[in-house]
Amino acid sequence: MVNIRSAVVAACVAVATPAAAQSRGDAISPILEHAIPNIPGKSLVAVVVDYAPGGASPAHAHPKSAFIYGFVVSDAIESQVNDGLRRVYHAGESFYEDPLPPFSQPQCECDRAAKLLAVFVVDTDDKALTGPGKQT
Repeated sequence: MVNIRSAVVAACVAVATPAAAQSRGDAISPILEHAIPNIPGKSLVAVVVDYAPGGASPAHAHPKSAFIYGFVVSDAIESQVNDGLRRVYHAGESFYEDPLPPFSQPQCECDRAAKLLAVFVVDTDDKALTGPGKQT
């Protein structure tokens, strides 16, 4: 199960270098980046996060402009946004995160292999989808 403390998808979603991601036990694969033509200044960005058994992502924050939609492709994702309730999402289920303050704290850990699709609607100028977050 993947444990996510947010501001991801819930996010346990990050655009990171593959080497850095694999050292944590997750592999991030960007699959789409496209400006939204009828919403100037906004882009749609999608990534797939593959978690190895025992894999983890450190606490991190997302840009304050980011709206995030998460879809669990396989296994289960445990999600908690800031101090909110923790919930387990199974394959085929989805969740979202509204734009949050820049110091939100998602964190992910998993016991089994899991796959998450994360779709961001974000300011086009926000190229880094994650940054440092506070450890809890």
